[in-house]
Amino acid sequence: MDKNYAKPGEYKVNDLLAVAAAREVRDGEVVFAGTGLPMLAILLAQKTCAPHAYCVYEAGTIDGRSVHLPASVGDARCAYQAAVASGLFDVFGQLQRGKVDLAYLGGAEIDKYGNVNTTVIGDYAHPQVRFPGSGGNPDINSMARRTVFMMVQEKRRFREQVDYLTSPGWRVKKWPGGEWVSRQEAFGKMFRGGPSAVITNMAVFRFDESTGLMYLDTVHPGHTVEDVRNNVSFDLDVSRVKGETEPPTHEELHLLYHVVDAEGIFLP
Repeated sequence: MDKNYAKPGEYKVNDLLAVAAAREVRDGEVVFAGTGLPMLAILLAQKTCAPHAYCVYEAGTIDGRSVHLPASVGDARCAYQAAVASGLFDVFGQLQRGKVDLAYLGGAEIDKYGNVNTTVIGDYAHPQVRFPGSGGNPDINSMARRTVFMMVQEKRRFREQVDYLTSPGWRVKKWPGGEWVSRQEAFGKMFRGGPSAVITNMAVFRFDESTGLMYLDTVHPGHTVEDVRNNVSFDLDVSRVKGETEPPTHEELHLLYHVVDAEGIFLP
């Protein structure tokens, strides 16, 4: 692929998110994807950096090769040329057997250890806001070898501690005592990995392998390290910043708009 990068103004935020997420896929991996940006990411990856990656859609298809972008994971187009067209039970069974290398997820809140909340804001019994719930989020995040979260960057979303722990990060409270332990200790023989990256509209974050703490990896063009720090509620490690996130190339943009999502389902 050429490295003819697009300039600011030639791409939108969602374009950058989709491209950055696609670059997380390694060739030959099994990738678990939901509706929206994850679909754009895996289909773009299959046409660029990971042509032999396999896509698992949450509604029940495995390795579909749809001609046109499905409108959701339940779209019949997901099943075109699929190796398996089954249901939730089957694809979550693949997760439990350790067959999924990478999963894309979202969340309402995330903390410095990658714990994610998609359940409530405030007290669980008397919440300020109640969300639809986990929707498989904890299962996917717990059983995939790596997880990439795609979220909006806001101070209220990047918390010292989430209001409710829906999906476990690198350090969690061990039941029943409530003491904080590493994910590996809590999961035991079922430990496979955990949150790998968080991609937002401002930056890319990763996690320290020894401490489990989130750190800033790259900052998207048009933003600064200080912009990112001002939109995080905890003391963020910015000592490892490598520079700017690579913007989309013109080839990647062409593929997104004219091949992956030619009908403008998610990229109008």
